[in-house]
Parts: sequence; structure tokens; C-alpha cells
Amino acid sequence: MEIGHAAEAVGARLTIPVDELVRAAQRGDQDAFEQLVRAYDRSVLRLAMNLLRSPEDARDVYQEAFLRVYRSLDTFRFDCSFQTWLYRIVTNICLDQLRKRKVRKEEPAVMETGDGALDRMDSFEEEAPHADPERAAWNKELKARIEGALQDLSPRERMVFELRHYQGLRLRNIGETLGTTEEAAKNCLFRATQKMRSVLGDFV
Repeated sequence: MEIGHAAEAVGARLTIPVDELVRAAQRGDQDAFEQLVRAYDRSVLRLAMNLLRSPEDARDVYQEAFLRVYRSLDTFRFDCSFQTWLYRIVTNICLDQLRKRKVRKEEPAVMETGDGALDRMDSFEEEAPHADPERAAWNKELKARIEGALQDLSPRERMVFELRHYQGLRLRNIGETLGTTEEAAKNCLFRATQKMRSVLGDFV
């Protein structure tokens, strides 16, 4: 999903412009804050699910992210979009989780879906019993290779790769989200892509 499309989807659920809701919430309007949560709750949960591939961890990130938003909303100065600021909070929490996993060498093998979240592997068709067994085996091996390749990325490389290829954000938006430059995001994406190609080998 391109960030522009995400904004359109949010806009379709709101009758008041996002910036007006943010200003109202900053003045203490609880209803305005709840409207912001309802507008972005699906995208936040989907992002956390796609990054962490764990429903339990994703729900924890979801709760922590909106708690941080509530506590620090008065510091938001509109120098970027509210969505970029929100995604920055979400990705920072996810980065912390990924770094901890890297240290513990723990990684969920399968991402469950729920609450409308998208499984990033759903672009690969599940083969029916009567389908071509060779193709089914190829798809299974490809999934395993991709999972292994993602685990070999550093937390920041994985974050950039995920935001670009599974969330559809542009490099400029990724840089803003991660608090860095577009060029730095581009370089990080290049490193991640090279590592992915190296692991995937003859599958790409």
C-alpha cells in the first residue's frame, strides 16, 4: 500500500481532517483522540503484524504505540504528517523487539492473521491437493528461503525492506518514519536486497 493510498483509506473513515482531530486531541478532546485511534488502528496492527509476525507481539506493540501517542501528543508539531509520526513510534517499538529477538535468536516461524491483518506471504497461492506437486514444493521452499533471508537481515535492514516492499512506502517516507534521510534509507534497502538475493539464490 502506497502511503498516499493509506492516507486515502484513513480519509474515507473520517469526517474531520486529521490535523483538526490532532489539534482537538491536543486540547484534551477525548472523542477526537478516539477517532484518531479508530482511523489508524488497522494500519498500525497490520504494520506490527507484518514486521513481527506474531499476533501477541503485534497487539503489545499496538497498545504501547497508542499509549505513547496519548502521552506525547502535545509534542507533535506538524513538521511531518501525523501518520509518519505514528509510524515512527510503531517502527521504533518494533525495532526494539527485533533487536531483542536477534540477541535471543528467537523468531516466530509462522505469522498468523487476524483482525484484518495481511499475511505478507499471502501472495503465494496455497496449492490444492490436486495441484502440481512440483509447484507446491517450489512455493514451500521459496517461503522458507524468504523467511530465512529476512532473519539474516539486521533489524534496521529488515524494517526498511518491510516498509518498502510490504507496506509500499516510498523511500522518502521511510526515511522520515525512521528518523533518517532518504539516501540512508536507500542505502539500507540496497544492502537488504543484496542479502536477500544472496540467500534466495536461484529463486530470483
